Amino acid sequence: MKACPECGAVPSEEWVCPACGWQVRKIGGFLSFSPELARENEGFKESYFAELAGLEERNFWFRARNRLIVRALKRFFPDASSFMEVGCGTGYVLSGIRRAFPGIKLSGSEIYASGLEFASRRASGVELIQMDARRMPFKEEFDVVAAFDVLEHIEEDEKVIGQMFASLKPGGGLLLTVPQHPFLWSQQDVAACHVRRYTKAELEGKLEGAGFRVASATSFIFLLFPIMMLSRLLTKRAPTDPMSELRLGKMSNMIFEAVMKLEEALIGLNLSLPFGGSLLMVARKA
Repeated sequence: MKACPECGAVPSEEWVCPACGWQVRKIGGFLSFSPELARENEGFKESYFAELAGLEERNFWFRARNRLIVRALKRFFPDASSFMEVGCGTGYVLSGIRRAFPGIKLSGSEIYASGLEFASRRASGVELIQMDARRMPFKEEFDVVAAFDVLEHIEEDEKVIGQMFASLKPGGGLLLTVPQHPFLWSQQDVAACHVRRYTKAELEGKLEGAGFRVASATSFIFLLFPIMMLSRLLTKRAPTDPMSELRLGKMSNMIFEAVMKLEEALIGLNLSLPFGGSLLMVARKA
C-alpha cells in the first residue's frame, strides 16, 4: 500500500496525505517524492546517464548482469506479480525483465528525474517515479524489490535496506548486486561516486539486521577477476574516468562475454563462486 513519506499515514489515490497534508509533486511528468534531489545530489553524476544509455546494450558486463538477474528471478521468485527496481537508472534492467516476464507489474524509481526520461523510452509499460531510496512511500506493496549497483552510492545503506524491507509484502524477496572486495578500492570507485565496496559478510549482516533471511549469494566476474584486479591496481591512485572501463571494443566485448557465459553456466549449477568483482545476493522477508 501507499505510505506518506513524511508521516507514514495512508494517502489518497492522488497522493495527498489526510494526516499531515503532504502531497506529491510532478517533475517532467513523473511523480516526484523527493523533488529537492531530482536535479542534483551527491550519489551519482547526472551527466553519466546519456553515455550509459548508449553503452549498456553492447557492454558485456551489463548484458551478463541482466542474464544473472533474470536467472535469479526465475529461480527464486517465479510467481512474483509485482517488482520494484530502486535506482533504475536508464531502465536497462527493467527492459530485460519486461522481456523475460511480460506479465509482471514493473515499477522503477530513480533519484534523478533525467534518468527516468531515459528509462521511459527504454522500458515501456513501467510505472516510473522520482524517489529517494531512504524514504520509500510504500508499505508491503511489492513481491520483489531490487537494487542493482545502487547501495554502494549511499552512505545510509542500512536505512535503504530497511525501507526495502518495509515495502515488501510478507514473504517477499530482495535482489541486490554490489561491487565487492574493499581491497579493490581505487580512483575508479571515487569517480563513480561510490562510498564503499562490500564484503559478503558485511552485506549479509546488514540484511539480517533488517529482518531478511539470505537465500543465495554468489560472486560474479570470477573468471575475469585477475584482469579486473590488475586494472584496479593500476588506477589505485591515478585520477580516472569512470566510463573508461565500459568503453570496450567489439572484439573485447565478444571475448569477455563468452567468458561470462561460462561463468553463468557455473552459477546455473547452483554453485556459489567464492570471489569476483561483484556480488549477487538474494534474500527473503522473514
